[in-house]
Amino acid sequence: MVGSSNRRMRIQQTTPIPQERGAWASKLEFILTVAGAIVGLGNVWRFPYLCYKNGGGAFFIPYVLYLVTCGIPLFILEISLGQYTSQGGITCWTKICPLFEGLGYASQVIIVYGSITYIVIIVWAFLYLLSAFSLELPWASCKNAWNTDACIVYDGKNSSLNWTSPLNASSSVMEFWRHRVLHLSTGMESLGGVRWDLALILLLVWIIVYFCIWKGVKSTGKAAYFTATFPYVTLLVLLLRGVTLPGAADGIHYYMYPNVSRLADPQVWMDAGTQIFYSYAICLGYLSSLGSYNNYYNNCYRDSFYLCLLNSGTSFVSGFAIFSVLGHMAKEQGVDISVVAESGPGLVFIVYPQAVTLLPWSQFWAVCFFTMIILLGLDSQFVGLESIMTSVTDVFPSVLRRGYRRELLLLALCLFCYLMGLFMITEGGLYIIQLFDHYVCSGATLLFLAICQSVAMGWVYGAERFYKNIQDMIGYRPWPMVKYCWLYVTPSICLGTFIFFLIRYSPLRFNNIYVYPWWAYGLGWFLASSSLSLIPITMIYKLYKGKGTIQERLQVACNPTDDLPQSQRDSAGHCPLPPFTEGEKRSNNL
Repeated sequence: MVGSSNRRMRIQQTTPIPQERGAWASKLEFILTVAGAIVGLGNVWRFPYLCYKNGGGAFFIPYVLYLVTCGIPLFILEISLGQYTSQGGITCWTKICPLFEGLGYASQVIIVYGSITYIVIIVWAFLYLLSAFSLELPWASCKNAWNTDACIVYDGKNSSLNWTSPLNASSSVMEFWRHRVLHLSTGMESLGGVRWDLALILLLVWIIVYFCIWKGVKSTGKAAYFTATFPYVTLLVLLLRGVTLPGAADGIHYYMYPNVSRLADPQVWMDAGTQIFYSYAICLGYLSSLGSYNNYYNNCYRDSFYLCLLNSGTSFVSGFAIFSVLGHMAKEQGVDISVVAESGPGLVFIVYPQAVTLLPWSQFWAVCFFTMIILLGLDSQFVGLESIMTSVTDVFPSVLRRGYRRELLLLALCLFCYLMGLFMITEGGLYIIQLFDHYVCSGATLLFLAICQSVAMGWVYGAERFYKNIQDMIGYRPWPMVKYCWLYVTPSICLGTFIFFLIRYSPLRFNNIYVYPWWAYGLGWFLASSSLSLIPITMIYKLYKGKGTIQERLQVACNPTDDLPQSQRDSAGHCPLPPFTEGEKRSNNL
C-alpha cells in the first residue's frame, strides 16, 4: 500500500500542471491589439477609393448608417461575448448557445484560409521594401533584366505623354509588378513554378509571426506596442508630405467632393456595408478571443465605441494621405485623377510606387510606405493566428495547456499555412488568391455569419438577457438602441444585403477578362461551403447526440451552460442581476 501510494505521488509530481489561461498585462495591450486587428490594409487601400468612386463625401451617409446599425452593434456583441464567457471564438458560443457552436468553427476555418492568402500581400510588400534599399528604385527604370522592349519610364517631365500609352507600351512600374514580382502565367490551368525568392520571404514572415505570438497574449500584447503604433507614425509622415505637394488639393477634392446622385445606385450601399464588415473584423472570432482575456469588470462597452471611432477615423485620414499624393501624380502626368485612382493591390503595388518616383528622396518615401503596409498586414496576421490558438486551446484546455504543446501546435499550424501558401506564390498564384478572396473571405460569407450571430444572441439566448450580462460587467445599462439592432435592424439589413448579393451574383473574372475554368468555380464554392456548412452540420450533430424528444433536445441545445457568471437557465427568468458595489464601480472606471 505504501509503495502504491509513493508511485501515485511520483506520477502526480511528474504530470505537467495545466497552465493558466492568461490575461492582458494591461488594458493598453488589449486596446492596441484590437486596434491592430481592425486597422489594416482595407483602411488604406479600399476605403479612400470607395469614397472617391461612390460619391465622395456623400458616401459617408450609407457608411455611417451601416456603421451604426451593423458595425458597432456586432462589434460590441463580440467583444462583450468574449469578456463575459472568458472563452475563445468557438467555446464562447458553446457556453451561450450550444446550437450555434458551428459559428465558431466556421469563423476559424475562414481565418485559416485568410492566413494562408493575405500573408502573400506582406510578402510582396517585403520585396518592394527590400528593393527600395538601392541607389535607384528598380521600378523607376527600364534597365533591368525583367524589362521588355516596350518599357517606358514616366518621370513627370513630359506631360504630353500618358504613362498608360501608347497602347503597345508598358510602364516600368507595371513591368516590375508583372514580370519581377508576379511572373503571372496565362491562367489558373498553368500555375507554373514556385517563386523561390518569394518563398524565402514567405518563410521569413512566418518566422516573425510565430515568435511574436508563440507565448500567447503575453507576446502578442508586447508586439502590438510597436506593430499597432508605428503605422500611425508613417501615416502621419505620409500625410504631412502629401498635403504639401503641388496638386494635393485636387486629389483631396476628388476624394471628398459630394455627389449625392450616386446614392441612388444600390451598389454604393453594398460597398458601404461590405467595407464595414471587412474593416471591423466582425464575425471572424477575432474580437471574442481578444475580449476573453479582459478582466470581467472591464468597460468593454466604452472600449468598443473608442475602437470603432479609431478605425473609421483612420480610414478617413488615410484618404487624405493617399489622394493628396495621387493628386500630385495626376498633375505631374497631366492626366485626370480617374486614370490613377485605384483600389486594392493596384493602389499599393502600382499607383503608389509610381507616385513615389515623382518625389525627391523617393527611396525614403518608398521605405515609409511599405513599412506601413507590412506592419498593418502583420497585425492582422498576429491576431488571426492568436484567435485560432485561443479557440482551439479553449476546446482542449487540459491537453494543450501543458508544457510546450501550445507552441508545438502553433508551429504545426504555421508550417501548414506556409506549405499551402507556396501555391499562392507560383506564377499562377494571383488567380488562386482572387478565388479565395471572392468565395471564402467575401462580404456574402460575413453577412451570413452576421445574420446567424444576431439570431443566436438576439432571439435564442435573448438580447435582454445579454444586456443584463453586460450591465453586470460594466455597472450600468448600455444604450437600448444596440439591443434593438441585435433583434431587428442588424439581421434585417444583413439579410437584405445578402439577398442583393445573390441577385447580383456574376461569375468571377480575373481583371474582368480571364474566365476561370469550370473546376475552379467548383473549388471556390467548395471552399465557401467548407466553412458555412459547419453551422448546420453542428446543429444536426447537437440534436442527434441529445436525449429525449426533438423538442427537448432543441431546448437543451438552445440553453446556456450552468457555469456562466450570470447563468439563467429558465426561459422566463430574466431576473435583475445584482447591482455593482461602489468599490466595483470605482475600479471599473480606472
